[in-house]
Amino acid sequence: MLSTRFVTGAPNWIEVTAPDPDGAASFYGALFGWRFRSAGPAAGGYGFFELDGATVAGRMPATADQGPASWTVYFQSPDAEATAEAAGRARGRVLARPAAVGEQGVAAVLADRAGAAYGIWQPGRRKGLDRAGEEGALCWVELYTPDIAAAAAHYRAVLGLETSAVTFPDGTYTSVGPSGAAEDGMFGGVVPLADDPVESEPHWLPYLAVTDPDAVVARTLELGGEVRMPATDVAGAGRVARLADPYGARFAILRPAPRDV
Repeated sequence: MLSTRFVTGAPNWIEVTAPDPDGAASFYGALFGWRFRSAGPAAGGYGFFELDGATVAGRMPATADQGPASWTVYFQSPDAEATAEAAGRARGRVLARPAAVGEQGVAAVLADRAGAAYGIWQPGRRKGLDRAGEEGALCWVELYTPDIAAAAAHYRAVLGLETSAVTFPDGTYTSVGPSGAAEDGMFGGVVPLADDPVESEPHWLPYLAVTDPDAVVARTLELGGEVRMPATDVAGAGRVARLADPYGARFAILRPAPRDV
């Protein structure tokens, strides 16, 4: 499960783009108790979602050339320029060149060979999210892709990630994590699009930890969001649901299954 002990290749930031930034702040505030804090008048509307004063996500106003509203998962890199170059060599694309964000760090947005977009964050003063793996914060990520082997090769070459097969009561799941990580160090999974009844295009999906998925599903509908997959028990993983905000940005929620002691 994800924590804030970020290492190279681990998710260390998430960010939602929204055509109605104030509406997005209202939606996520009502759903998770997040409060929005502006990054300042020079930030172009960018800011941070906070929970009890801890940063759990970023929010960016959507521009006309950015496409539909979406969540982006960022992964830690020690050298954003080198990582962007590696993505090109691995048959990916650079959607936004590495750029310094003041003294906070360096950001870039890339795409893998199937077209799934993902971000890179090279930490400066800001290491990443203040909270992860806890209630109301990022706890897991999943990549939906048409070709698991090709995706695994791309992220191994670009971020040094490794995949492994994990057996659950309902079948086998491909988990992903930093090189050399034990099973409890895995932070996400890779799912074949052909086997999934909900997802239809390559993308990374962030999961947020909640204690009552059913209540969050009901609240999502009340707030004008979409339930893409109702709350469902997944053996060995927990109770999950896949949702979208009123603008179409997709995310998921998870109440993790109790771990064996």
